[in-house]
Order: sequence, then C-alpha cells, then structure tokens
Amino acid sequence: MRKERQKIIGQRLMMLRGERTQKEVAEALGISECCFRHYESGRCGPKDTLKKPIADYFNVEISALFFIFDQPFELPEESVGSR
Repeated sequence: MRKERQKIIGQRLMMLRGERTQKEVAEALGISECCFRHYESGRCGPKDTLKKPIADYFNVEISALFFIFDQPFELPEESVGSR
C-alpha cells in the first residue's frame, strides 16, 4: 500500500511541476534533482519535514497532496505556470 501511495504522490508532483524542470523545482526546494526524481517516480517519498515546503511551493493543501487518496486530486489554477 505504501508504494502505491508513493506512486500516486509522484504522479501528483509531476502534474504540479508542469513545464518546470525537475532541476528547477529541486533547486527551489533545496534538494537534489535526483531526490526529486525519486519522489516523482514513486521510488521513495519526501520526509515529513519537506512535505509542507513542497505543498507551499506548489500552492496546494498538504493534506490533498500527501494524505488524501480516496478523492480525485485536482490541479489548482494558481499553481499552473505560477513559477
């Protein structure tokens, strides 16, 4: 179940990233590009201390991005091309 959720989170991160590169997002978050790539691929999930900064960067609710899996995830308009 955990791997499945990591994959879902990865898909959400890809969707939120849009046209930005993994490198751009990683630099903005202060992590390596490789680390962010692992998050998107579902290979691993971000540490709890990084979840809020990620949600803030993409202007989404932390719970919607990382903890709610029984409802569809919708891309907020504010996050599209906002950075």
